[in-house]
Amino acid sequence: MTLEIETVPCLADNYAFLVHDRKSGATALFDAPEAWPIRRELENHDWQLTHIFLTHHHADHIDGVAELVAAYHPEVIGAARDAHRLPPLDTAVEPGESYDMWGREVQVLDAAGHTTGHVAYYVPKAGAVFSGDSLMALGCGRLFEGTPAQMWDTLTRLAALPDDTIVCSGHEYTAANARFALTIEPDNAALAERAAQTERARAIGTPTVPSSLALEKATNPFLRAGTPELKAALELSGTADAEVFAHIRAAKDKF
Repeated sequence: MTLEIETVPCLADNYAFLVHDRKSGATALFDAPEAWPIRRELENHDWQLTHIFLTHHHADHIDGVAELVAAYHPEVIGAARDAHRLPPLDTAVEPGESYDMWGREVQVLDAAGHTTGHVAYYVPKAGAVFSGDSLMALGCGRLFEGTPAQMWDTLTRLAALPDDTIVCSGHEYTAANARFALTIEPDNAALAERAAQTERARAIGTPTVPSSLALEKATNPFLRAGTPELKAALELSGTADAEVFAHIRAAKDKF
């Protein structure tokens, strides 16, 4: 594979992601929480930033854009429906469209829920989805603007990607998410093992992001809201999937 993914810690608990094409030498950034850690990684690798993809308008995902544009003059891509509250876009995209990044397809996915204009980007050749604050490691974003039904539709859409997809999400919330997930499925052995691994990783400062979609489907309670075993654990067998998701989301907001 000629595409290389670099995870860049930013701010207190954010992540940005650089995707470098060894063949062309071009480099894309997915979200820009702040500029200096991203500039440091670009300089360390001697990479040229050519694209910035934005998932949503929150400050901790866009505040680095202006400085990076001034330094590297990349093309900035974001959701057309959110253009009024994103940094100036060179290319506005819609869910369902594909963007050609140096001959590499980037699929734009509707990821509404956390915000109404949120999008995710799936890069098949990298086997990765850049999900921002929609699908997260052992969690999903708070519903600041969208509805539970919108977020459940988003999670269902992302869950349909190949199981070996790498989930590049926006925050290091995994340890806290694991503690909550265990209150939902205390008998999930895969979840218990993941929670233990997460605690060990965080104790030595190792990132737990990105994760794999297969692992999320086995352990993430928000992604598992439609499974018979999780419904049984919550005594909600026979309840519609979206309603189970809404129940879990409400419980997490009070956790």
